[in-house]
Amino acid sequence: MIKPPRLNKGDTIGIVAPASPIDAERLQGAISFFEKMGMQVKLGRHVEKTHGYLAGTDAERLADFHEMIADTQVKAIIFARGGYGTGRLAEGLDYELIRDNPKIIWGYSDITYLHTAIRQAAKLVTFHGPMAVSDIADEEFDAYSAGLFQQLLEPSALYYTESVSSLKGIADGEVTAEIVGGNLSLLISTLGTPYEINTEGKILLLEDIGEAPYRVDGMLNQLKLAGKLERAAGVIVGDFAKCDPPEGKPSLTLQQVFHEYFVDHSGPVVSGFKIGHCMPNFSLPFGVPATLSSAKKSLVIEPGVE
Repeated sequence: MIKPPRLNKGDTIGIVAPASPIDAERLQGAISFFEKMGMQVKLGRHVEKTHGYLAGTDAERLADFHEMIADTQVKAIIFARGGYGTGRLAEGLDYELIRDNPKIIWGYSDITYLHTAIRQAAKLVTFHGPMAVSDIADEEFDAYSAGLFQQLLEPSALYYTESVSSLKGIADGEVTAEIVGGNLSLLISTLGTPYEINTEGKILLLEDIGEAPYRVDGMLNQLKLAGKLERAAGVIVGDFAKCDPPEGKPSLTLQQVFHEYFVDHSGPVVSGFKIGHCMPNFSLPFGVPATLSSAKKSLVIEPGVE
């Protein structure tokens, strides 16, 4: 895997919107955040465009991304928000251009599709973390989440223990392997495509938002039947925000669903990680080795930059 170069003070960060339209006023808050980090900010030419539920046409969104990749002054690309639309860009991405110009690529949620496609086709380490408009500009964006951007300036291991949140071991074990994954519903949408998620020998991260337990059950069943759960060396169960059972209807709890799918897993499965649509939002690199331990209730991740 290719690790992108670290950031230095004064470097330029590019912001593009590859999915749903953005709120231009909130974008200014994100720009201020990066400027306080000592960075310069460059916006994609079409970042404020709207095309129905998309932030511009596919051609416009691809152009913005490719221009940032090709621009030698831009050292990192931070996506503005998720929503919907990145899967439409996968077949149009220039993976050779991405591989030949390695730089930091950062986002989550709908960005899961790009993480998966880019990691598997361009062999580039990318980052799962809070985005410019949907997170950084939010009043609830906390100092801990903000501090995790420092991993881009100095290569250092990341440590997740119960000092961050309470963790629960579902299946026992300890394993060291590359982290892959992201948003559960987006991972499902890769199945049967050229960008299908490869979990063979990997630690699989799963998170989602707004999905009732029966929906999470159905998606986990699809991953299971596709062989993706069995082949994973371990599973990180991240945050499942607003995934409560329908009021007044019989339901399993999310923990029951996770237990039924993972209790007999051959490797460690640990839940309770604040990774996803939550605060704090623990950011991490995909495609680097990490060690997940159910006994220690910990996750240790190698640096994502060099």
